[in-house]
Amino acid sequence: MVFQHFGLLAHRRVVDNVAFGLEVQGMGKSERLVRATEVLRLVGLEDAANQFPDQLSGGMQQRVGLARAFAVNPQVMLYDEPFSALDPLIRRDMQDEVRRLQRETGKTMVFITHDLAEALRLGDRIAMMRDGAIVQLGTPEDIVGAPANDYVANFVRDVPRSHVLTLRWVMREPEPGERTDGPRLDVKTTILQAIRVAGASERPVCAVEDGRIVGIVDRDSVLRAIAGEEA
Repeated sequence: MVFQHFGLLAHRRVVDNVAFGLEVQGMGKSERLVRATEVLRLVGLEDAANQFPDQLSGGMQQRVGLARAFAVNPQVMLYDEPFSALDPLIRRDMQDEVRRLQRETGKTMVFITHDLAEALRLGDRIAMMRDGAIVQLGTPEDIVGAPANDYVANFVRDVPRSHVLTLRWVMREPEPGERTDGPRLDVKTTILQAIRVAGASERPVCAVEDGRIVGIVDRDSVLRAIAGEEA
């Protein structure tokens, strides 16, 4: 678990904070320090191993919290609003760090946040909750493109749709005899990323998945998506 307010032990060195969970599990000192050093290297803090928490910035302290959670090799990582105490720039850096760690470790991560932009940036699947109940569960595209009710619609109404929705959302089936020699883009490309390509080509964009064309995206569909956003 990664906590909102770090939860570091002020009287322990960084490496000892990272090794704390392993100590609780009964691992020997030399072994747990080796493991803690490995995980500090993973989060880029190996040079701070012998410092104390009050010598670190807020972002660095939260990296120690990340390393402590990773040290015990959990099956699931639970983040309890871990970045709400950080300023916007450090918060974005930490979001990038979480995305990198997820790619490199393959850990399942459950991230709790009240920040919709953060959820859309980090989440593969998002659970929108109200009064303790899930009101919609889906991908960021599902949440923004097809809100389940007025509550979700109001929640996402200020999100730029072109930043979240992909070609899959606006593509159509190729018409009989239609040429498919236009520019090719991965079906996961966002509308925002596709605008320049679609505008520069005389032919519709081909949405591609696993090497095959799965849909056509013409200028009209892109413009309709943008117009819907402005509305």
